[in-house]
Amino acid sequence: MEPKKNPKADLKRKSVFFLQIGLILVLLITWRAIEWKTYDKEAIDVGQLDMDDLDDEEIPITEMQNTPPPPPPPPPAPEVIEVVEDEEEVEEDEIESTETNLEEVVEVEEVVEAPVEEEVEDVPFAVIEDVPIFPGCENLSNNEERKQCMSQKINKFVNREFDTDLGAELGLSGVNRVIVQFKINEKGNIVDVRSRAPHPRLEKEAARVINKLPKMKPGKQRGKAVGVMYSLPIVFQVQD
Repeated sequence: MEPKKNPKADLKRKSVFFLQIGLILVLLITWRAIEWKTYDKEAIDVGQLDMDDLDDEEIPITEMQNTPPPPPPPPPAPEVIEVVEDEEEVEEDEIESTETNLEEVVEVEEVVEAPVEEEVEDVPFAVIEDVPIFPGCENLSNNEERKQCMSQKINKFVNREFDTDLGAELGLSGVNRVIVQFKINEKGNIVDVRSRAPHPRLEKEAARVINKLPKMKPGKQRGKAVGVMYSLPIVFQVQD
């Protein structure tokens, strides 16, 4: 005997559909469970005001005091007018008129501007018009002769005063060169001494010697005393 079963009553055909509905319901229940919030009843402020908490405000009772009015001010003293006889003569100052008389001619002297002195900068020794005069070169009248005389005097002075043994003490060897630059200012004094050498002690020695140069007659440019820049090489050899 074969069982009688309606093919439409077979639930296996819709098993996938029922599974999807079940998953959706489970997800919906899980989401609502996560989003569900509960609050403590004691922490909820319903905004009610307890009138018993308000204390009755005590209003102080003030008493009306009857103060007497201030006394009236004293009457003013009578003004005494003293009559003085006008016997002194008063000198009146004469007021001069400030109006100008157009008929009077005022002579105005010619205004002469003060001459402005032209500032002359320092001039190199090679192009100076009137070279500084070293002591002992006064008798020379030619500017070129004075230049040569000054150069010879300075070289002779430096060779005599410069300590050449300092190079051996410093451990130097061979030919050594020291470059010195200085200025003979408007008064003939040696200023602004600068030196360059292989060793700082050589630079100090060169500056010491140059500062010992004697005072000179200052050089002139356009007839005015100016500063003259002078460069001097000091060359010496250290014997090994």
